[in-house]
Amino acid sequence: MSKAHPPELKKFMDKKSSLKLKDGRHVQGILRGFDPFMNLMVSGCVERATSRQQNNIGMVIIQGSSIIVFEALE
Repeated sequence: MSKAHPPELKKFMDKKSSLKLKDGRHVQGILRGFDPFMNLMVSGCVERATSRQQNNIGMVIIQGSSIIVFEALE
């Protein structure tokens, strides 16, 4: 069995990022931390629902298995 290698996300730390999640939501915020399973800690999050509505949700932990796309905005 092979070991899990941490994702190469150090260069994105403290930068604004955009995430697309499996349930169709888009989240934008500043990447503050991550683990080897790509669970992400994101601060200053703004959730963009499918109806163009924006919700400020603050600091969140996003489970790595729910992320479809990770994009750096800076």
